[in-house]
Amino acid sequence: MPAVSVRDITLKDDSSCLCSDLVAGTHGRGFWILDDVTPLRQMAEAAAANDAYLFRPVTAVRVRFGMNAPTEWPPELPAGQNPPAGGVIDYYLAANASGPVALDILDANGKVVRSYSSDDPLIRPDPAEHPEAYDRVCREDPSAPNCNVPLYWPGPEMVLSTQKGMHRVAWDLRFDPIGPEPRAASREGAVPHHTYPSVNAPWAPPGQYTVRLTVDGKQYTQPLTLALDPRVKIDLAGLTQLTALTREMYDGAIAAHAAYEQARAMVAKLDPNKDADRIKAIEAIAPAPRERPRSFRYFRRAPAGPPTLESVSTSMMNAAMAMQDAEVAPTEREIQACNDARTQYREIMQKWNALKGGM
Repeated sequence: MPAVSVRDITLKDDSSCLCSDLVAGTHGRGFWILDDVTPLRQMAEAAAANDAYLFRPVTAVRVRFGMNAPTEWPPELPAGQNPPAGGVIDYYLAANASGPVALDILDANGKVVRSYSSDDPLIRPDPAEHPEAYDRVCREDPSAPNCNVPLYWPGPEMVLSTQKGMHRVAWDLRFDPIGPEPRAASREGAVPHHTYPSVNAPWAPPGQYTVRLTVDGKQYTQPLTLALDPRVKIDLAGLTQLTALTREMYDGAIAAHAAYEQARAMVAKLDPNKDADRIKAIEAIAPAPRERPRSFRYFRRAPAGPPTLESVSTSMMNAAMAMQDAEVAPTEREIQACNDARTQYREIMQKWNALKGGM
């Protein structure tokens, strides 16, 4: 902010919740906004913490990125900077952590819906912080993440730091994806220096959540409220149906994928000479994985042929993701896709449970 006369100052949304933005109106220079001054109000408690302190986060609002195709928005075009997307979470470490730092988001039933760790893999060098260095990476390996988009698109990698001091991270308001997370910047809603990966997982529904920070074996928790974009208009019945179907499909996809991994682990332990029949039976519903392309896609087509644990997992995730484009009641086609996936899930899990029980 330049050294200029400030003619007015206010705290926006100060009375509605813990959140508030500091807005300064200047003379001849427009206005400036300091997003979320909530941590400043909790600094006394943080400073008194001997180990770590998790700040109570502001209400998170589920706002979508622009869904338009990428436009040639040059980085030199003057533009304002939005606050971090998603649920903003601040924490303080009084000293360097001796081990990994973990951050979990739990739903109202205490079930973990999203997990982050300081051990999560990162792209190094960070294309957002060191584009010239990452350009050399792309020259050596054109298939590396972000090498198919301008390097002024990606936003900085989110780092769950273990170092002493104040840190800010953001929950993307989605469930945990199945398998490795995408690392490349999305090609939708591209914004210079603030384009983040698309996550192949459903949106978390509005409601009450808990943020849990784990540092050196100690846990710190704070409540977090997740609200829908106030511009979204959906009736309670439609929202309830959307939430229920999404969670059912997601949980089923997770369970089928976990069963698939159990089946593959069982195959690895069996003796091909003594247990040939068992291996054949498992292979029928859990065949060895095929090599997948490195590029990330929202939807993967389920393999042709009889349903398997992995194909059913894919079908259920596809059914869940098909309902994530808008906050509207599921269509008849989407409901039918869920019904089909549910039927396949019940049949394949019955086969797996019978097979597993017989061993």
